[in-house]
Amino acid sequence: MRQLMEEAGVLIALYDQDDCLRYANDAFRAAWFIGQDEHPGWPDLMRRNFHAGRGTVVKTTDFETWLRSTMARRGKAGFRAFETDLHDGRWLWMTETMQPNGWMLCVASDITSIRSDERALRQDRDTAIKASQTDELTGVTSRRFVMAKLDELVRGTGDQCREVGCLAVLDIDNFKYINDRFGHSVGDAVLKDFAITLQRLTRKTDVFGRVGGEEFVLILPNTVMGEAEAILQRMLLAIRHSRPLPAQVSFRYTFSAGLACALRGDDSHELYRRADLALYAAKMRGRDQVGIDLAGPAPGDVRGLIATK
Repeated sequence: MRQLMEEAGVLIALYDQDDCLRYANDAFRAAWFIGQDEHPGWPDLMRRNFHAGRGTVVKTTDFETWLRSTMARRGKAGFRAFETDLHDGRWLWMTETMQPNGWMLCVASDITSIRSDERALRQDRDTAIKASQTDELTGVTSRRFVMAKLDELVRGTGDQCREVGCLAVLDIDNFKYINDRFGHSVGDAVLKDFAITLQRLTRKTDVFGRVGGEEFVLILPNTVMGEAEAILQRMLLAIRHSRPLPAQVSFRYTFSAGLACALRGDDSHELYRRADLALYAAKMRGRDQVGIDLAGPAPGDVRGLIATK
């Protein structure tokens, strides 16, 4: 199999659930300047090649913002295909095939011979799609993208009413006070810090996005309630220790979250309502905690909800 992949005439790589390179054929290693004994993480590989002016052409003046936006969408679809260009002049057709466990197969074919004007049109299309899927301020995914992924999660094929993951609705505590007291520039800094801090704690298969104002959504596929709660507790702790204003080290903030279990066949709007109701319970119990929907209570009923610090 290894020999077949070396002789296939395409560039092949395999990444694990932590986005660390596990295998790449010689063609792939040569294109992205990877040593034979190297197994870099994808973000580190992109970062070092960007600063060296080699590998993938990344047209940005703010690499870390570009990386954060790209990581928010990377690996969030079972299959995706796109075009990219290399600094050596080649134009590649890339495909990414995801497994539910987070492993990803990447295959690239050289399509440099295609007319440049046709390539430019497709690149403009890809740029427009990316913009529609990205929240402009924070760089994480947009409401449109995250809600589409929620629909996919509950609409999947298989046994109805089987647990398929969890949904968390997250809201920054006292955000209106922060804006009113310190100004919108500080509010924007808090939103950016919140997105950056939490995205570092998400897994490759998770989907994290901003749905409006100070409200965010985290989709956790193939995750049981206890594991999802543990992830959110780590996020609560990280935000407690975050200091988004270098000039005001005493400034700190918190957030609250509502967590609900997702079943195949669930109505995505009803699932969101349940998580939002659990968020409301967390706020009522003092904020800076996770509210958990235990049994999907009837509208307006807060029984069956608990909150955990």
